[in-house]
Parts: sequence; C-alpha cells; structure tokens
Amino acid sequence: MGSGELVDVERGLRGMVGEEEVDDDASPIEEVRLTVPVTDDPSLPVWTFRMWTLGLLSCVLMSFLNQFFSYRTEPLIVTQITVQVASLPLGHLLARVLPRRKFKAPALLGGGEWSLNPGPFNMKEHVLVSIFANAGCAFGSGSAYAVMIVDIIRAFYRRSISFFPAWLLITTTQVLGYGWAGLMRKYVVEPAQMWWPGTLVQVSLFQALHGKEEQEEKTEGGSGGGGMSQAKFFLIALACSFVWYAVPGYLFPTLTSVSWVCWIFSKSVTAQQLGSGMKGLGLGVFTLDWTAVSAFLYSPLISPFFATANILAGYVLLMYVIVPVSYWGLDLYNARRFPIFSSHLFTASGRTYDITAIVNDRFEIDMDAYQQMGRINMSTFFALSYGLGFATIAATVTHVALFHGKEIYRRFRASQRDKPDVHTRLMKSYRDVPNWWFYAMLALSVAVSLVLCTVLRTAVQLPWWGLLFACAMAFVFTLPISIITATTNQTPGLNIITEYVIGLMLPGKPIANVCFKAYGYMSMSQAVSFLSDFKLGHYMKIPPKSMFLVQFVGTVVAATVNLVVAYWLLGSIPNICQDALLPADSPWTCPNDRVFFDASVIWGLVGPRRIFGPLGNYGALNWFFLAGAVGPVIVYLLHRAFPSKTWIPMINLPVLIGATSYMPPATALNYNSWLIIGIVFNFFVFRYRKLWWKRYNYILSAALDAGVAFMAVLLYFSLSMENRSISWWGTAGEHCPLASCPTAKGINLGPDSVCPVVL
Repeated sequence: MGSGELVDVERGLRGMVGEEEVDDDASPIEEVRLTVPVTDDPSLPVWTFRMWTLGLLSCVLMSFLNQFFSYRTEPLIVTQITVQVASLPLGHLLARVLPRRKFKAPALLGGGEWSLNPGPFNMKEHVLVSIFANAGCAFGSGSAYAVMIVDIIRAFYRRSISFFPAWLLITTTQVLGYGWAGLMRKYVVEPAQMWWPGTLVQVSLFQALHGKEEQEEKTEGGSGGGGMSQAKFFLIALACSFVWYAVPGYLFPTLTSVSWVCWIFSKSVTAQQLGSGMKGLGLGVFTLDWTAVSAFLYSPLISPFFATANILAGYVLLMYVIVPVSYWGLDLYNARRFPIFSSHLFTASGRTYDITAIVNDRFEIDMDAYQQMGRINMSTFFALSYGLGFATIAATVTHVALFHGKEIYRRFRASQRDKPDVHTRLMKSYRDVPNWWFYAMLALSVAVSLVLCTVLRTAVQLPWWGLLFACAMAFVFTLPISIITATTNQTPGLNIITEYVIGLMLPGKPIANVCFKAYGYMSMSQAVSFLSDFKLGHYMKIPPKSMFLVQFVGTVVAATVNLVVAYWLLGSIPNICQDALLPADSPWTCPNDRVFFDASVIWGLVGPRRIFGPLGNYGALNWFFLAGAVGPVIVYLLHRAFPSKTWIPMINLPVLIGATSYMPPATALNYNSWLIIGIVFNFFVFRYRKLWWKRYNYILSAALDAGVAFMAVLLYFSLSMENRSISWWGTAGEHCPLASCPTAKGINLGPDSVCPVVL
C-alpha cells in the first residue's frame, strides 16, 4: 500500500469518527475544498531526469518564443497553460521510451538508486515542469521586464549597452524579489485563509489532464469512455492553428485586421479614424489571426466572464463615448492636431517629436534643445490612458479597502491563530527551505545590484541610494499586495507610482527612471509571482526545496535566453522598432517597447513636472487620482443603500477603469476580437455546452497559442531571414493610411505625408 493510499485510509477513518472533525481539518475556503485534492503520495519521484529535461526545454523554448514575439506588431505570449498542455504528452512519451535501468548513486549524492525512467510520468513532475517554464515571467508578463531597457537604449535612443551589465540588470531585477518573498511564505502561503484564487485554475487543469489520462489508461483502446480524447483534440487543434497561420502570417497579412470601412471610404480621414482597427476606433473591424486576439490580453478563453463583462463596459465607455467626445466634441488638449489613436509623442505643430535631439552626450536632457523643440504633446487618447492609469491605482486601493478590507483583515488574523488545514499538514511531510537560502539570495542580489549601480553606473544611471529606495519601496508593498492577491485575485501595480516618484527625484535621466521602475516594480511583481507558484506547489504537494531550485534556475535561464534573443534581433533586423523607417507590412514595430520608451521620456528624460506638473500641458490629469479614489466609495454607498440589487457589487471599478490599461500598445482590433471570443466561449459555450467547455476550453487555448508560435518561428527562419517575400494588395497592411492623420486646420506634416491639409 502506497503512502497516498495510507492518507486516504487515514481520512476515511477520521471521516467515520464524525463530520465535524473532518470539517475542522479541511480548508475554510469552499472553492479550495471543491478544487484541491486532500490526498498526497510523498513517494512519487519529482527530481527526475524527465522533469529536468522537459523543464529546461520548456523554459528555453517559452523564453525564446515570448521574447521573439514581443517585437512584433501583434505580440503572442505563450502562457503557462500552453506548457501545461503541451508537456503532458511529451512526459508520457519519455516514460515509454527511456530505459528503466537503475543505477547506484555516488555516496556524495546520498547513495541509493536512481533511474532515467522511475515509472509513469506523474502530476508532481508535470507541475514542476510548468513552474520551471514560467519562472522567468512575472505577473502579466511574457518575458523579463528589464529587457525593454536594453531595447529602448539600442533601438530608440540609438546608444549601446554591453551584454554583461545588461545581463546583471535583468537577472537581479528578476531574482531580487525572491529573497523577501521567501521570508513571507509563512504569512501568505501556509495559512489556509490565503487561498490565491488564480492558482485554482492551474490546479483544475492539472487534475483534468491527469484524471483524463488515468481514465484513458483504464479504457481499452484509450478512447476515454466517450468523446475525443483531450490529447487528440489538442493535436488536431494545434495542426489546424499551425497550418492556418501561414495565411495571415505570410500569404495574406491583411486578414490580421479586416477594416472594411477603410476599404469603402478610401479617401475619408474621419471614416478611417472610425474604421481602422490598428490606428482608430475599430468600428466593424474583425480578424482571422489568433495573434491579434491574444496579443496583449492573453487568451480570451481563460478570462472568466465576470472580468470580461467589466472590461467590455470600460472599453465601450472609453472608446465609443469618452474618446469621440474628447476628440470631435471638446478638442481636448488640441486633440485634432494629432492622430486619434497613437502612442507617439508630438510637437505642438503635430509632427513626431525628435527625442534624440534633446538627449545630450551624458544621456540626459539637453534643456536648450528642449526649449527650442517645445513641450511634448500626446494624442488625447494616450493622455487619457495615463489619467485612467492614475484612477485605476487609486480605485484599486479604495475598492479593496471597502469591499475586501474586513475580509482581508479577518482572514489574515485567522491565518495567524487558526490551526493548519489539511494541505499545510500534508506539506509537513517535506523538509522546508532553510531561511538562510533566502537571506543569501537577497544579500547576493542586493550586492550585485549595488556593484551595477556604482562600478557600472554609466550603464544604468541609477545611484546607489536610488537602488536601496526602490528595494525598500518594493519590500514595503510586497506583503500587503500579496495578501490582496491571495484573497481577491487583484494585483495592484507599482509601475506608475515608481516612475512618478523617481521622475520627481531624478528628472532628466531616462535610464535611471526605468531602472528604478524595474527594481521597484518588477522585484515586487516577481515576489508575488514566486509566492503564487509556491501556493500552487503547496496545493499540489511539491517539496519546497524542489520548488525553490526550479524557480531560481528557471529564472536565470529565462533571463539569459531573453537577453540573447534581444541582442540577436536588435542586431540583425534593420531599423527594428522604427515605424517610419520600416516597410508598411513589416511586423517588427515593437509596440510594447514603444510605450516603454515613451514612458522613459515622459517620466525620466523630460520628467513629470514638465508633463503632469505646472510646467506641462497635462496637469489636470492628476485629478484622476481623486476620481479613482471616490468612484468605489459611490458604488459601495449604493450597495449599502440598495442591498437587494445584487448587480451593484459586481461593478468592479478597478477592472472597469483599468480595462483599457493595455491600450496602447493594444489597439481596438485586439480588444474587439478578444471581447467577442471571450463572450462566446465563457458565456454561451460555458452556459449551454458546459461539458465541452470543461473538457476542451483550456486545451483549445493552448493549441491555438502553440500552433501559431511554431508556424511563426518556422516562417521567420525559412522565409524572412532569406528575404523571401511576396507583394500584393493582401500584404500591404489594413489599408487605412489616413487613420493617423490630424484633422485640425492648417496642420501640414510635409510633402512625404499622405495626410491632406485641412484649410
């Protein structure tokens, strides 16, 4: 009898004693009780050759693909769920083909026996493979955040940065948060009240995949007892996705954004502003390209309908009410001088701002050149997106305090005095990670970062005190934000706050600003991601030491691969990220890096005082902080006044206001297609075809991501690198050249512009 069966027998005997005792031992969270199994088999091997092989392969491949796609107009993020699904058949394949011979381990390694193939590929190995692959991706990110610092230095500022300082910067920003996160595990991982709702999706998928495999093994012929197996469905969907992407990815790119309004009204600026999916409001636009659907908001098949509905409300309110009124009605911030939708920066005359002209030899702002060029201007949409970002931060704090404050406080207090639940008790079977591991990682990370900010300071501009301030800021926020995430599944970001603060303290230094943001925001984000993975390991009964080592090794490997891919593409693709210098059909426009670059200019080079302060044009946007803070108070008061109206508390203003936080770089095309598919699958299919949804929804998402990723890489290596291209109407973009034109009278963008001059 295995140890897992012993646990089952133990719980069965205790259940016969009385229901109350079982309830006391179970998790106090109903969702956890319904999702997470309460059994464990400590004898299952996890530190296996298969785990290391698939983990390293998945980590390298996922890091390569995510970094590769991050430069494209429609980025594709290969998610952890894709790795979960794709690695399972590979694990079973290795379990069948690897030799089962046993070897004697050296005495230095503890002796005993080991084998390349210790038995069936088990769920714990699968969990570690998934965590290995995802280790380099913080919350909401497909690759190491600090790589964008390298991108903007080389592609936008046209300066150089050596590989070694860049590697230190990326690695330390990724690893730094692990130190203090490990010391906070006892507060936000072990307590049952800290339940991390987002991890239950992963637990459910692991259970579904392995439960199905076990069922198939017991069914003659592997049919699974009815219906197509998940593995077969995955392979068919992957093949279809792989083959189809050759059409929008190479043969007919116009299918990425089918803006039929532009085709009909080929000479109307207003019609193209309305109809363009890439540079306008996207009325009537649709796509036949999965990368356009999942480019920025991840797969719509994964988002719950509640979140999708709030995003829909916020998106419609902004794009089809606020923006049209601000642009055509109010001409807010001289809106008509600039494109209706753009993340670029402009002069007062409507021309693109030459940022390199105001940067001196010390990589700081040249005030004489700045005075000559004049104030920086943004499209009204871009300005409003910053205002909504301010409101989202304030609304998140107020919303969590009002709607979840008592619950968070009660659960945190309960977590300190309640006895351990069944999951914490089962984890006592494994040796914990010594605290000195975390102390050592924290000390080493800070020490290396200080060397980077002193000896190699010319690469990062950030003084040593700025680094320590960023670390202190991240450390202070990690615990409360982890508690919020662990109880509400909302993760407030520090990116705008960090760049605002350091922009006031160190104006005129763009790289110092983004480095401070990376150390302050990303180290906190990595800490939360680390704790989330530890909770997943807690639910899946993974030995803590294995979790720690897999996360650490995966993070270092992923950061290295990200940087190597960045240097390769930045050095091999002419004019990468430069929209004006690229061909019309070029996919290498770097939308994420463009927004990151503009942020470095706004918050760092020019500084918030000259943009959002008394010396700038957009000081009124600071009132969005107050509006965001007050909004949830109104919703809360309405809820208290009308408690019978159950729809009122479903108004989640942080989600609703922050719905368009990905815009820019995300466009109307991305949101339109994402919302339509999300509603179809997570409302209609979920409601009326629930069994199909339960069995195939996540599988379909993973297959679509994987198929597109593999075909895109194949197209690049086989055709793009060989300069083999085709040229016809279907490869010339979405055919909305006038969508980026200003509509104010007298704006002349020069003889090379397609935009007409309004008289």
